[in-house]
Amino acid sequence: MIDSNLISACEELMKKHSASFYAAFRFLPSPRKEAVFVIYAFCRMIDDSVDEPESSPYTLSELETIFDHLETAEGHFIWPCLRWLFSSFPISKEPFYKQISGQKMDTTLTNYETMEELELYCERVAGSVGEMLLPVLHDQPSSEVELAGVYLGKAMQIVNIIRDIGEDQQRGRRYIPREWMEQYHYTQEEFETNVVNFRFKRMLTGLMNVAEDWFSKGLENIESYPEKSAFSIKLASGYYAAIMEAVRHNEYQVYTSRAIVSEKKKKMILLAALQGSIQNEVHSIEA
Repeated sequence: MIDSNLISACEELMKKHSASFYAAFRFLPSPRKEAVFVIYAFCRMIDDSVDEPESSPYTLSELETIFDHLETAEGHFIWPCLRWLFSSFPISKEPFYKQISGQKMDTTLTNYETMEELELYCERVAGSVGEMLLPVLHDQPSSEVELAGVYLGKAMQIVNIIRDIGEDQQRGRRYIPREWMEQYHYTQEEFETNVVNFRFKRMLTGLMNVAEDWFSKGLENIESYPEKSAFSIKLASGYYAAIMEAVRHNEYQVYTSRAIVSEKKKKMILLAALQGSIQNEVHSIEA
């Protein structure tokens, strides 16, 4: 097993940047839990290298180059953690490179034209995370389960995009496809001046419907996962779905307000997930 101090550094990154994700996956047994911490930490570093380069220890190019030579990489806790991850689980490097390619899109594509472009982005930056997590959370995933994992990641990314519209706008980015804006008669000028009107609300509702459809596909075959893995996945999905509920509660004001899931709501989601697990266990015993 790897040095616990190194894993703790990954865990702290997850706690700091994604309390909901941490709350969902902290219930996993070892070493699955530690593997999730490592995956999250590296993905966080990839993301920060683009969004917060001033506080990132590496540029995106440096991360990719060092990752190419992971066997000898030194100088940061993430490298021995990744070596442990790859030696402990049947994970490929390919989804990590896919994640990096998605982040590269943020440096060149700042305004999206089509839903096809947006879905490609979601698949690269978040569907790839589903591919990374699958060998950790599932012992024998089928091709259907693999596809579901990608859909789940894409669903969560759509939620992130909805929640962060204002922050991304300040960075000069518009992830809402122009074809969607035209469909709902919402103009670029309205986007740039933070207009929240009926057309904007309908447009975000449409994106939420896409996310909900992808969540549904992502949770297919969830019964094939080990019990605690399934519990964590359902909990994470519940937390992310609650972000959309918070957006609605804020009257779709995503330009100047950040949708936050309250601790009370998180406890309700956790309680519902626990009750569901107990019911499933009872049904299994009766069967």
